[in-house]
Amino acid sequence: MAKSALLICFLGVLFTFGAAADPSPLQDFCVAQAGGAVHVNGLACKDPKTVQANDFSFSGLHLPANTSNAVGSRVTPVFVAQLPGLNALGISMARIDYAPWGINPPHTHPRATEILVVSEGTLEVGFVTSNPDNRLISKVLQKGDVFVFPQGLVHFQRNSGSMNAVAIAALSSQSPGVITVANAAFGSTPDIAMDILVKAFQVDKNIVSNIQSKF
Repeated sequence: MAKSALLICFLGVLFTFGAAADPSPLQDFCVAQAGGAVHVNGLACKDPKTVQANDFSFSGLHLPANTSNAVGSRVTPVFVAQLPGLNALGISMARIDYAPWGINPPHTHPRATEILVVSEGTLEVGFVTSNPDNRLISKVLQKGDVFVFPQGLVHFQRNSGSMNAVAIAALSSQSPGVITVANAAFGSTPDIAMDILVKAFQVDKNIVSNIQSKF
């Protein structure tokens, strides 16, 4: 009886893991159909007979991006919107350019883990663990160093050198999503109520109003 109960429990755990995992592909690929009206968990598939090599290709990741903005960085994404062949494959990438002391501000990817490699320069990187610990785990990376940011956790990068820096990131979703903390809190449409932000950040309403005016 004990062995039977243990077997049932083990099978239940296996079923739970299986149900939680992404489904296995049922075809070779599912190139995203441009302008498709059907919305699923992913994008509708293009007719495989019309698929071309360009559906699986993206050009320009070698080109420096313009970092002349308030944060001093620019992300060049290669997500499913830029590379339709990524649809349903669960992977994507991006190039991040940083001006000297530029930052990729604190943000999260709700649908992806990110692994990043520094290709030029020096970066200070880090992420913050979830409540209640809110522990900062950070490190200074040199060219060739790699760092991983767990899915959903707030993370950032900063160019800690006097020269431009470049990183290449890979993400575990074709559409990882990005939620930038400051933009979400102070630049939402419509605005989050002033009294909520005042209490949340423990600051005067004039400070909140001033920050909101920048987004």
